[in-house]
Amino acid sequence: MPEILFKEESYRIIGACMEVHTEMGSGFLEAVYQECLEYEFSDRQIPYSPQNQLQLRFKSRTLRSVYIPDFVCFQKIIIEIKGTSDLNDKFRAQMINYLKATEMKLGLLVNFGRHGKLQYERIVL
Repeated sequence: MPEILFKEESYRIIGACMEVHTEMGSGFLEAVYQECLEYEFSDRQIPYSPQNQLQLRFKSRTLRSVYIPDFVCFQKIIIEIKGTSDLNDKFRAQMINYLKATEMKLGLLVNFGRHGKLQYERIVL
């Protein structure tokens, strides 16, 4: 059985997300969950950078286009939050592009929009 990539770090991140979902429930805009997670990450001493621009490169050139994920935690895990009824392939493709652009290996898609239960997916590149 393969080892889970960044198991301890992702466990801590998902725990923080669960706490935010428990306190806030579903139905808010993503910006509300973004702010709540910043507080929760700080309280749990999870290192994070919110909405950093990720530079894209083509051959040896830096592109004007950038990607802006919701968070990068532990300088190696991308977090993208949603407030929708369900995660779909569009969101998964977005995360795969973030991972390719940064050469990071793990992304967490977290959906606060589903009633009654936090939904999340691990995407490994």
